[in-house]
Amino acid sequence: MDKKNYRVYTLLGDGELDEGQVWEAAMFAAHKKLDNLCAIVDRNRLQIDGDTEKVMALEPLKAKWDAFGWHTILIDGHNISDILDAFEEFHSVKNKPTVILAKTVKGKGVSFMENIAGWHGKAPNHKELEQALKEIKARMDA
Repeated sequence: MDKKNYRVYTLLGDGELDEGQVWEAAMFAAHKKLDNLCAIVDRNRLQIDGDTEKVMALEPLKAKWDAFGWHTILIDGHNISDILDAFEEFHSVKNKPTVILAKTVKGKGVSFMENIAGWHGKAPNHKELEQALKEIKARMDA
């Protein structure tokens, strides 16, 4: 709002989108045409209580952000090229904030964690950590 020459980024979990203050802030940002604001939504479809669509349906999510006046970009949140391209696109948008909806898999690359809501707020024990690091390293070496 002060026309400063910097960008503001915020990272949101998709479960957070159940909260009213997120949508109040989204309306405010669009109303004020805050084109230096970029929200990134981790769209893994899981929150602490389970599947986001069963807890509080978010779809059609892109249409909601569009309706709130945001420039909306859909990406594969595990693809670095998609992420970099989305940030480049954000830099070119004028007169509206940008939201990047990044489709991800919670716990990607760790067999016992992938798509399991229970890992939302839980740290692995020592044995689980060793297994997770072993699986991640194997993926990196492949």
